Amino acid sequence: MIIVSDTSAITALLQIHRIEVLPQLYAGVIIPHEVAIELRRYHPTLPAFIQVLRVTDADRFRRLRAELDLGEAAAITLMLEGKGDLLLIDERRGRSIARREGLAIIGVVGVLLEARVRGLVPSLREVLHDLESTAGFRVAAEIKIRALQVSGETDAP
Repeated sequence: MIIVSDTSAITALLQIHRIEVLPQLYAGVIIPHEVAIELRRYHPTLPAFIQVLRVTDADRFRRLRAELDLGEAAAITLMLEGKGDLLLIDERRGRSIARREGLAIIGVVGVLLEARVRGLVPSLREVLHDLESTAGFRVAAEIKIRALQVSGETDAP
């Protein structure tokens, strides 16, 4: 399965030092050129497994850009161009538009949950704590509780 990501998801995984779960879970990791530019402002060297592609459907990109930020619009456009199987995106508006466009989506918590289920991270609770405290990533309480339940960890926040 090939995953296409926007900026915030990759940034969060880099900040908590869990970026390596992506190539362990997915056959390929793609980001749009626009996302690579955003990421390189704070992370000059991107992991070698990340493939950077340019959007080719300029009209669709412009349409989505009217509704979304640069990285989200580019990531959704790449998905609509058939470059990936699953979109990694967390922002509410972007997720809503991706669903409207008929795309399969996952968030950072979903990726980390899958990593926990496959034994790639020892504790989802600890990783979610790092996500919130180190990356400043906001995880809704109900999502956290549900993820911990699915992972087999206690449901107490």
